[in-house]
Amino acid sequence: MAIEAWFIDESDGDQRLPHHRSPPEFVSLDHLADVGVLYWKLNPSDYENDEELRKIREARGYNYMDLLDLCPEKVDNYEQKLKNFYTEHIHGDEEIRYCLEGSGYFDVRDKEDRWIRIWIKPGDLIVLPAGIYHRFTLDTSNYIKLMRLFVGEPVWTAFNRPQEDHPARKQYTGSLTEKAGVALAAH
Repeated sequence: MAIEAWFIDESDGDQRLPHHRSPPEFVSLDHLADVGVLYWKLNPSDYENDEELRKIREARGYNYMDLLDLCPEKVDNYEQKLKNFYTEHIHGDEEIRYCLEGSGYFDVRDKEDRWIRIWIKPGDLIVLPAGIYHRFTLDTSNYIKLMRLFVGEPVWTAFNRPQEDHPARKQYTGSLTEKAGVALAAH
């Protein structure tokens, strides 16, 4: 089963709820790809020996890996950390996350600045491009175990919105314009 994603209603309720619009408006993998989000479905029960994961890591240069258990019992200042993760921001590098257990939501902005909620569950590996506005929260399970992958040493710096002049943001928005130009030229 492919990852689930949808446009959210942007209400002020509990961020851990799905926030479907009424009626729900689901987003395709193609739409996610249009904004630069990459996705693979892998086997989380054997991630240490997963040949497909090894190939992805090798092809994309992900040579650093760690694991994060995110839940109230295992994270100091849990509420503050969750608040920080849910603040809209960008990174100068890709954000690569592989869900091994539990579940949570990555929200990303599309080309029209609408929020898309991506529900990651065990086996979902997603790559958010550098410069995309995004945020993260747990769902009501209040637990996720993630593999975090990086090219080189991990960089944890988040740049809160607005960041239109940040080099990664400029490169990202430029890549969206190029994709639109290619698509239009093809017709």
